[in-house]
Amino acid sequence: MDKAKAKRRARQRRHARVRKRVHGIPECPRLCVFRSLKHIHAQIIDDTRGHTLASASTLDAEVRAKLSGKGKTAQAAVVGEALAKRALAVGVKEVVFDRGGYLYHGRVKALAEAAREGGLKL
Repeated sequence: MDKAKAKRRARQRRHARVRKRVHGIPECPRLCVFRSLKHIHAQIIDDTRGHTLASASTLDAEVRAKLSGKGKTAQAAVVGEALAKRALAVGVKEVVFDRGGYLYHGRVKALAEAAREGGLKL
């Protein structure tokens, strides 16, 4: 098994371990983060119904307009702000944070802190 595949499988194991405990309910849905090499995606999910309530990504047209000239950590912060704004518009004020098996560090941390500053309670 090559190194990249081993890292991906280790992250998937960590994510499965976290998901055993972290569950989004209508009063407190789950904020799920996915980080690729170029982009970052975040969704707010109600696990009881299996519905995505709000989402934001570096691929969204609204967010993409604000990203020019910024590094990946700053881009993650913009995504966090956009997600918080969209969540508040839907009526979500409190979420449980699912870091997706990634370390709470760098881009994931920047997204979470920007979501907090945007008005979400994590």
